[in-house]
Amino acid sequence: MSVVDRVPARDAWLRRFHPPARPGTDPVLVVLPHAGGNASYYFPLSRDLAAHAEVLTVQYPGRQERLGEPSPDTIDGLVDGVERALEPWRGRRLVLFGHSMGAVLAYELTRRLEASGDRPLGLILSGRRSPLVPRRDDLHTLDDDALLAHVQALSGTDAGLLADPELRALILPALRGDYRAVGTYRHEPGPLLRTPVSVLCGESDPRASVAEAMGWRELTGAAFTFRGFPGGHFYLAERHEAVVRAIAEDLAVFATA
Repeated sequence: MSVVDRVPARDAWLRRFHPPARPGTDPVLVVLPHAGGNASYYFPLSRDLAAHAEVLTVQYPGRQERLGEPSPDTIDGLVDGVERALEPWRGRRLVLFGHSMGAVLAYELTRRLEASGDRPLGLILSGRRSPLVPRRDDLHTLDDDALLAHVQALSGTDAGLLADPELRALILPALRGDYRAVGTYRHEPGPLLRTPVSVLCGESDPRASVAEAMGWRELTGAAFTFRGFPGGHFYLAERHEAVVRAIAEDLAVFATA
C-alpha cells in the first residue's frame, strides 16, 4: 500500500495516510480541515489514531495536488463534494471530525446524512463557535495582506510560506474561497441532531470562546460532551497528544453507545 492512498483511486477528495488496524470493522473517522488547510496538516492525527479508526482526511480542491481545481466558495458546495466522496462508506460506522471551517462542514454533512437515514456514529467539532452565536464574519473581504496577517496571527500557517510571493499567490485563491464560504454561511433552523456530539476548544481561542463553543449543545438532542485545552485556535497542534487521547476516547464511547 502506498503512503498516501486516494480512496478509492478515482476520488480526489479523500486521503488515507495509514492503513486501518482492523479493516472493515474499525469506525471510519472522516477529518475535515480548517479554512486554507489541507489533508497533509492532519497526517500526525491520522498516524496516531490509526489504531482506533480507519482515518480518511478530506482534501479540498485548490490546494496541493488539487491546485489547478477551482474550490467551491460556499459551505453547501464543499459539503456536496465530501458527501459524494463518502458514498462508498455509506452504511459504515462514520465519525466526523472537523476543525474550524471543517466543523461547520461536519455539522451540515451530519444533518444531510441524518435526513437520508444514515446517522453517523458521532460528531466531533473543534475550534468553532456554535452557528447559533451571531457574529459578523467578513474576513474574505479583507485585502490580501490583511487576510494573510489574520491567518498568521492564528498560527495555522508557516510564516515562511506567507512571506514568499509565489507561494502567497498559490495559497490565496483557496484561502479566500474558504473564508468566503464560512463567512457567508447562515444556519438554517431544522430538527435537532440525533447524533452524539463532542466539542473540543482552545481555551484562549480568539475565534471561538469556551462559551461560544459550548453553544453547540443546543443543536443536538443526543449526548453532548465538551473538553477545553490550553491554547489558541490551533491548540490541536500545541496539545497534540491530549487531543489524540480525547478523540480516541470519543471513538470508544460512540462505538459502545
